[in-house]
Amino acid sequence: MDLNLVRVFAAIHETRSLTAAAARLYVTQPAVSQALGRLRAELDDRLFERAGREMVPTPLAETVYPGFRDALAAIDRTIDAVHGFDPAHSQRLFRIALSELGEIGWMPAIVAAVAVRAPRMRIEVVPMDVRALAEWLGRGTVDLAVTPSPVGADFAQEVIKSQRYGVAMSGRHPLAEAPLTLESYLAADHVAVAGDSGAAQLERALTRHSARIEPRVSINHFAALPPLLAQRHGLIATVPDTIAAGWAESWPLVVRELPFEMPPVDVRLYRRSTTQHAAALDWLFHTVAGAIRGSSGQFGVIHGEVHATA
Repeated sequence: MDLNLVRVFAAIHETRSLTAAAARLYVTQPAVSQALGRLRAELDDRLFERAGREMVPTPLAETVYPGFRDALAAIDRTIDAVHGFDPAHSQRLFRIALSELGEIGWMPAIVAAVAVRAPRMRIEVVPMDVRALAEWLGRGTVDLAVTPSPVGADFAQEVIKSQRYGVAMSGRHPLAEAPLTLESYLAADHVAVAGDSGAAQLERALTRHSARIEPRVSINHFAALPPLLAQRHGLIATVPDTIAAGWAESWPLVVRELPFEMPPVDVRLYRRSTTQHAAALDWLFHTVAGAIRGSSGQFGVIHGEVHATA
């Protein structure tokens, strides 16, 4: 089979669009349509059926895609090994899906590490949406993603951090110095952050104790948490302990250990499964992993000086 036909097949499968596949391959849409016709004849299958604005793969297309994808990646890496990927001259744009905390804490280290060897490479942060992440990585909408949320075994991944949780509160909270028991923890007024990707693991840990919490306050952003806790003495929040410890250096907060067992949350770096720019993606994956592992995070930038009120 013509290798170009395999590339067309992979591009259509990953983008679900003839137009987007043509743009990726730098050819015209009629050329992609013609190649699809040849593919259908070669494999004796429709391969893709139009559903609204998308080209949906048939069962046969889903079956053969992993083999085609892996073969193309192997070929591209072999060619790149001959010519070599030179990050110093790369002007490619890569997209990384990060949570709010990930962007605050790790982007400075990521940008610095990339800039050392690839000063012309461009990085764009995509706000994390865990529900859409598997589709994004499968289609190449994002190149990398950093999250503790399970995405799926279909994607190359690596654990880059293990994060424990603690209980943050105002220094004037009654539990700041009193014994923090499971009973007093459950009886307290809690703040929950909508974007906390460790929330599911916290819920599972509490379920093992036949317990659950109903937040008194729910907020969207971690950045709003330190001033809220500092000014409202009756609230507590269960958050990553190292991040809370950083806040406690500039806010009138204290961090207590959890009064129950909760395993550390593993933060993973995922990479897309699509076929384009394999060598560049290899380089970026290892560079980002090293940058995050070597960084303690810049979470302390969420700082301030407040006069606590009742």
